[in-house]
Amino acid sequence: MAATGEAAAAPASSPATDGPPAGDGHSHDVIIIGAGLSGIDCAYWLLEQNPGCDYLVLERRQRVGGTWDLFRYPGVRSDSDIYSLSYPFEPWAKPGALAEGADIRDYIEHTARKFGIAEHIRFEQHVLTADWDSDSDTWTLGVEVGEGDEKRHESYRCRFVVFATGYYDYDRPYTPRFAGVEDFTGQIVHPQHWPEDLDYRGKRIVVIGSGATAVSLIPNLTDKAAHVTMLQRSPSYIFSAKQKQYLVPVVRKLLPAGAAHRVIRWRYAAQTAAIVHLTHRFPKLGRKLIRANVAANLPEDYPVDVHFNPTYNPWDQRMCMVPDADLFSGITEGSIEMVTDHIDRFDETGVRLTSGRHLDADIIVTATGLQLLGFGGTRLVVDGDEVKPHDRFVFKSHLLEDVPNFAWSVGYTNASWTLRADMTARSVANLVRYMRENGYTHAYPHLGDEPMTAQPLWDLQAGYVERSPDALPKSGTRGHWRVRHNYYRDAIDHRISRVEDSMVFGPVAPLGGSRR
Repeated sequence: MAATGEAAAAPASSPATDGPPAGDGHSHDVIIIGAGLSGIDCAYWLLEQNPGCDYLVLERRQRVGGTWDLFRYPGVRSDSDIYSLSYPFEPWAKPGALAEGADIRDYIEHTARKFGIAEHIRFEQHVLTADWDSDSDTWTLGVEVGEGDEKRHESYRCRFVVFATGYYDYDRPYTPRFAGVEDFTGQIVHPQHWPEDLDYRGKRIVVIGSGATAVSLIPNLTDKAAHVTMLQRSPSYIFSAKQKQYLVPVVRKLLPAGAAHRVIRWRYAAQTAAIVHLTHRFPKLGRKLIRANVAANLPEDYPVDVHFNPTYNPWDQRMCMVPDADLFSGITEGSIEMVTDHIDRFDETGVRLTSGRHLDADIIVTATGLQLLGFGGTRLVVDGDEVKPHDRFVFKSHLLEDVPNFAWSVGYTNASWTLRADMTARSVANLVRYMRENGYTHAYPHLGDEPMTAQPLWDLQAGYVERSPDALPKSGTRGHWRVRHNYYRDAIDHRISRVEDSMVFGPVAPLGGSRR
C-alpha cells in the first residue's frame, strides 16, 4: 500500500534545511556511506537516473576502494571472476579471470574519476550515528572526521542514506584465542592488518586457515619464504581456474568495448549460476568434479581426501578459486605443505598440534576469518528509538523494515558481489527518482500484521556467519522479504517488480500534523 498524505511540504529534490548545520553547511538529497565497489556503483546509477541530484559519498579511509584498499597482503585478489565483479557500465580491460587486488582498486578509482564521482567523495569520514527525524524527514549523520590529534566531530544531513559499507569489521578481524600465544618469540600477523615492512625472506611461515585469504596469500609467500605451511582444522573446497581466456579476446575483437563487456559479463554470471545450481542439485556429482580437478593438479600418491575433501556439500560454504593451480603447484614442488590437524598450543618456536607434531615457525599468519558487522557499526536511531539490525527484516535484499529512506548494499554468497550490488544501486536510484517525481519525502517497506518466520540472511555454514547471528538483519520466508542467493531469479524480479510493492510513501507532515 502507498500512504500519500495530504500535500508535500517539500519535494524530495529539495532537502529540508532547518536544524543543526551539516558538516558542509547544507542538507543533501542522498548520502552514500562507503567508496568501495558498491558505493561508486550506487553513485553512478543515482546520477544516471536523477540528473542534478545533490549527493555525497562519505569514506572512512583515505582512498577509494573499500575492501580492495584495506587488504594489502601479498597475492590479494578476487575470489570470483572479475568480469561479473566489475561494473556493467565500465568494461574491465585487463586479461585474466581472477584479478589482483591493486588492479581492482585502481579500476574503482578510475571509474570514480571518469564519471565525476570522485569530486563528491569526502575522505576520513567515519559515520558513527545515523538519526532519523520524522518531523523533517531527514537523516542526521554524526561523523568523526580526521585522525589522531586532528580528529573532530561533525554532522551531515540528508533525505536518503545508503550504506555501502560491506558486512565485516574493518578494525577487528576474527582471531581465535590460542593457548601459548604469549610464548611465541616470532611475529604473529593477520592478513587484514598486513605490515607494509614485513620481511619474510628466508623465514618459515605457518598460515592458519583454509579460506580465500589463505589460498591467495600462500602461493605468493613462496617466492621469498624458506617454507610455507598451510594449517587447517578441516578442508575447504578449492578449485583451479585457468587464467588464459579463449572466448574473451574473440568477443572483444568482434564487438565494441561496451557490448563485448556485457556479453562476457553475462557469460561468466551464467556459468557461475549453472555451476552453483548443478552442485546444489547433485552434490555427489559436484564433489566428484571438484575432487577430480584437485587430483589432476597433484601427484598421483598425494592424500587428496585428507586435505581436500570437506565434510559439507559444495557451496554450503563459499568456494575457493585458485588461478592456474598455483596452490597445487607449490604443493607439488615442495614449497608449500598442507597440514590438516588441530592446534594444541603455540610455544616459543612454533605451533604444537594435537597429534603431537610440531610446526616450526618464524612467522605465524592467522588467516582465521572476518568478524561480521552490519552497517559499518553505525548506531541507527529512528525518532529516538535505536534500531537493532537483527530485529528487522530485509525487503528486496536492500531496504530495512519500517526504516525510512534507508538502503543497504550487500552481495551474494555464491556469485560476484557486484551482481547484487549493481541491482541494489539501480533500485535505490529508481526509488529516489520515484519519490522526487511524486513529491514524497519518505518511503519505507512495511510488513503488515501478518506474521512471518525469520531465517538467516545468508545460507552459509561459514564460521564468520555462525559466530555472529545477530550482526545482520534477518530474511523472511516469502515474497520480496525473502533474501535469495540466485542472481537470475533476482534479476527477473528486479525487472518486473513495482516500486510501490509493500511500500509506504508520503510527504513530510505539516507542522503539528500527523504522519498518517
